[in-house]
Amino acid sequence: PPVIELTQVACQFVESEGGNRGFESKSKADCDAINARSGERRLAKAKVLELKPGKYVFRVRNLNVPYELGFWLRGSGVGRLTLPSVSGAGLMRGNVQDYPIDLKPGNYVYSCPLNTTPDYKLVVKS
Repeated sequence: PPVIELTQVACQFVESEGGNRGFESKSKADCDAINARSGERRLAKAKVLELKPGKYVFRVRNLNVPYELGFWLRGSGVGRLTLPSVSGAGLMRGNVQDYPIDLKPGNYVYSCPLNTTPDYKLVVKS
């Protein structure tokens, strides 16, 4: 299956926001505060990932965050009940983890609850 590579730095996914914003974080609480201030504005400008239905591997890297990260991809809105999801933790600094999923048409969001990133958008359509 195709591999979608995503890089996490403090409080964000680099590819989703078109670059590293240079945030510094020693804990989830730091990202909570940063995203409370800027998350909505950044999300409005973030790239919406568009894919066709099918099997994918989301390869997520913890580039330089000094605490454990994870990844959570799930349906958005009503789709949260019906669309497939994948999640996992244990992603330590410098490590990479793969998250396989078979995407169905619909609207999704992805984020890292442990790094408190915004809920980035993913649209799957034929």
